Amino acid sequence: MGLTVMNQDDLLKRITSCPDVFGGKPIVRDLHISVELVLSLLAQGESSESILDDYPGLGQTDINACLAYAHAVVAHDRTDRIAITG
Repeated sequence: MGLTVMNQDDLLKRITSCPDVFGGKPIVRDLHISVELVLSLLAQGESSESILDDYPGLGQTDINACLAYAHAVVAHDRTDRIAITG
């Protein structure tokens, strides 16, 4: 199985925001799984594999997208690439 490398712009396309979902907080691909939740689980020491087992709709690329989003926020990078839906 080959490794797919995505750049930050491609990863950030997986993050969306909808005012009607979690008050507009960033979510992963309209799955109603917040970026905040994924980052919190990682910060608590959960492995990616454990998160993927608990949230079967997520993929490793989605977790990478959450990390890319966190990086963009901390680095004061552009987050205007996040799609606002609804």
